[in-house]
Amino acid sequence: MSRVAKAPVALPNGVSVTLNGQQVEVKGSKGTMSLHLHDLVELKQEDSQLILSPVSDSKEAWMHTGTMRSTLNNFVIGVSEGFERKLQLIGVGYRAQVAGNKITLNVGYSHPVEYILPEGVTAETPSQTEIILKSNDKQALGQAAAKIRGYRPPEPYKGKGIRYSDEHVVRKEAKKK
Repeated sequence: MSRVAKAPVALPNGVSVTLNGQQVEVKGSKGTMSLHLHDLVELKQEDSQLILSPVSDSKEAWMHTGTMRSTLNNFVIGVSEGFERKLQLIGVGYRAQVAGNKITLNVGYSHPVEYILPEGVTAETPSQTEIILKSNDKQALGQAAAKIRGYRPPEPYKGKGIRYSDEHVVRKEAKKK
């Protein structure tokens, strides 16, 4: 049994949920998100809580219930507070610029790398070596951050590359004679 699925999803003030069969729509101050629930999952709204339960007592039903609960909780947090991911560029000459929905990265290649942000994800650069990504969709935000990091992942010898601000890169010692 999934322990995650047993916990209810709390709805903060300003967030409303609309149920239409297996289609769930979550509205808040930061936007609207919709989700199609799995057929093995039931959803009930009681007061300011969403309670998910499996249709049957099978392992698969509990598994899908836990996943749907986590996704729904991320939607509620996303439309009320939003999500943020910070990236750092470490290396001589490494810098980033944001123009509209396009990020231009100079990360040691012979050409600048351009990345077009997915819909719903915004970026800002407080300094040339820092990127802040914001979105109400946690999955799209994480995917965009991972894609940007993938252009130049941090290497273990000097630590150069693009890394998450909370990431710790384990450094290796250089080869000895």
